Amino acid sequence: MRVFLTGASGWIGSMIAQDLQAAGHSVTGLTSVPSKAKALSAAGVTPLVGALDDIDILRRGAETAEGIIHTAFGLDISRIDALAAEDRTAIETFGEVFDGSARPIIVTDGFLHLTGEKAKETDRPEVLPAFPRASQRTAFALADRGIHASVVRNPRSVHGKGERHGFVPMLAAIARDKGVSAYIGEGQNVWPAVHRLDAARLYRLALERGAQGEAYHAVAEEGVPFKNIAQAIGRQLGLPVTSLTPEEGEAHFGPLADWVANDGPASNAWTKSTLGWQPEQPGIVADIDQLDYEG
Repeated sequence: MRVFLTGASGWIGSMIAQDLQAAGHSVTGLTSVPSKAKALSAAGVTPLVGALDDIDILRRGAETAEGIIHTAFGLDISRIDALAAEDRTAIETFGEVFDGSARPIIVTDGFLHLTGEKAKETDRPEVLPAFPRASQRTAFALADRGIHASVVRNPRSVHGKGERHGFVPMLAAIARDKGVSAYIGEGQNVWPAVHRLDAARLYRLALERGAQGEAYHAVAEEGVPFKNIAQAIGRQLGLPVTSLTPEEGEAHFGPLADWVANDGPASNAWTKSTLGWQPEQPGIVADIDQLDYEG
């Protein structure tokens, strides 16, 4: 299959490109960083340089593709309204190009399910004015029109060797700065997690299945107690581990405090049985134990 992959040089996208090629697919990869085009070419990916708001570039990538995997999303959360708008327009553009065909579109989103109840693949997102990203709502709207679009939901931790920008490195940086690795209360609130190699394989399996308006959970571990994560960070950095009150947690973690304290388990049973997906990589605690977050 000829696949158009956005975010092809990103943390997850680069692994998706490798997995697709290993399975015999060809990949055209969108990157917004011209200097990364050479690296994509060296990896066997046909580079397409352009930003996510360049509709002509998006159409060019989509028109010759037999499937699309969309992972790109800006990192500057201070511009979340603009990022959400360009993401929505990009997904709608893919839908326009693929309308009337059975070509699949796989869209990326995450979990904002913070009630403590386990998120299921059949759940559909609520509108949250404070966080306007609408990737999956836009994809499901395409599916309602008969366009072959589905969603992969990634957990808050997509970990792996070389991780420098995700939640765990941020938590490790806080621990180094404060001299202690902390959790809030009893630390039994849970985080879902997945290794990025396992996530990459799930994207390919979802694409090969053909999009049918479904949501897949790229969740290898449905819920890891946060205390276990804090203890692993403490071991890795050689720091003590301690419990904080919610008030102390606000001061210690700053903007991450709500994420640290909330409870967000997510199911994976339907995803596994439907795609035949079995995670093979280390879990988040084992990964932290073998990685170096001193860098």
